[in-house]
Formats: sequence, structure tokens, C-alpha cells
Amino acid sequence: MTRTIDKLPASLRSYCSEHDYSKYTARDQAAWRYIMRRSQDFFKEHAVSTYAAGFKKSGLQIDRIPHIDDIDKALQESGWGAVGVTGFIAPWAFIEFQARKILPIATDMRTVDHIAYTPAPDIVHEAAGHAPIIPDKEYSDYLAYYATLGTKALYSKEDLMVYEAVRYLSDVKENPDHKPDVIARAESRLQEVLKSTQFVSEQTLVARMSWWTAEYGLAGTLKNPKIYGAGLLSSIGESAWCMTDNVKKLHELLSL
Repeated sequence: MTRTIDKLPASLRSYCSEHDYSKYTARDQAAWRYIMRRSQDFFKEHAVSTYAAGFKKSGLQIDRIPHIDDIDKALQESGWGAVGVTGFIAPWAFIEFQARKILPIATDMRTVDHIAYTPAPDIVHEAAGHAPIIPDKEYSDYLAYYATLGTKALYSKEDLMVYEAVRYLSDVKENPDHKPDVIARAESRLQEVLKSTQFVSEQTLVARMSWWTAEYGLAGTLKNPKIYGAGLLSSIGESAWCMTDNVKKLHELLSL
């Protein structure tokens, strides 16, 4: 079976990186096991019904960090693929991958300081969050369809400024060596950029739809919501919080 990365055009290949599995330490592996063991019990009750089966179908294991090639091989059985990328790639590149039914996976592993939730893309978010729902055809067709529309959406210079500010803030928050004043300046910079934005582009509207569905979406009913968004499925902290009455559920959606 040909690897997805080997079939990409040069324009997308430039965002990819080979998965250097040797970079993971014993501490990284222990963090993965801790997150998976904690989350599996929770998601048996609170995730959509397709999650548990999808976890196995997407080449994931509880006891070790997955290799991108294993995820790629598993997802190809569902008509998708996976490639490794470094960090926070531009949203228009991410949407192009998705339109081609390819899941870009950041290969970094979150630090112990952010074990419950990381502000930066990492392999827990991409692999354990996005991948397990992709074998569900109805969901993956939705991802590819809206991504195809997203590739036609116009974006502005302001979108680029917001992306750069968000990426920088994510990086400094994840880095344990950065002091609070550095993070505060990065947060202020993002707020300045957002306040100066005068035009809501088509690309921004597509990104918002992704944010409230693929990233932080709930399905089911208001009385019995189930998690399917990757930002929740990859965060034992955020997922538990969103199930409490402190988080207001606004719309009733169809069950997956």
C-alpha cells in the first residue's frame, strides 16, 4: 500500500515531515498512556457511539503513541489517509488536505504541564481526536464536503495576521520555558489583531463552522449530548468540563 505522503503534490508535501518516532521519550509514552486510559473510560459514556470502534479502526493503541504510517494505512481502509506535519499549519493548507481526504497530524507530544489540554496542535489532538471519527462515513463525507467548499473560499490579509498571532500564542503557551509576561504579550497581540479586523472573510466563516463541529461539536440531544469534536476528544479536561451544567448547550443536533 502506497503511503499518502508519497502521492502528494509538491505544494502540500512542503508542509509534511517524516515521522521521527525516536524523538519520543519514555515520559512522552507515559503521558500518552495516561491520557488514553483516562479518556477511554470517560468516552465510553460521553462520546458518540462511533468513537470506540473508530479508535481501533484508525490504527490507534492505548499503550503507545501511534506511528503516522500505521494511522495512514488504517485510514486508507476508509478512503482517507494521514501525513505527519510540524506544528500549526496554515488553515488554508489544512483545508486542502482535508478536501483530499487526508488528515494532517502534528507529531509533537504535549508536555506534562499541559497533559489535560494543550493550546498547540499535537499527536493526541490529531490522532486521538480526529482520526477515530473518520471511519464513520457520514461524518467523513461531511468533512471532505465542507473542506472542498473551503478551498474555494476567499481569505484576506487579516486572516493571515490572525493565523500568525494564534500560532505564536499557541507556541509560547505550550513552551514551559516561556514566562507569564511573554504569554501576556502574545495574548495582547492577538486581541489587537482581532480588534483591527474589519472584514469577515469566507475563509473565516468556514473556519468557524469547523470550530463548532469538527473541533468542539456535540451530537445527540440537549439532555443527553455526546462528544464528537476533536478538541474535546483529545482533552480530558475540556471534555469533562463541557459535560457539566456550567457549559450551556445551545442547539439540538442530530445523533451520529
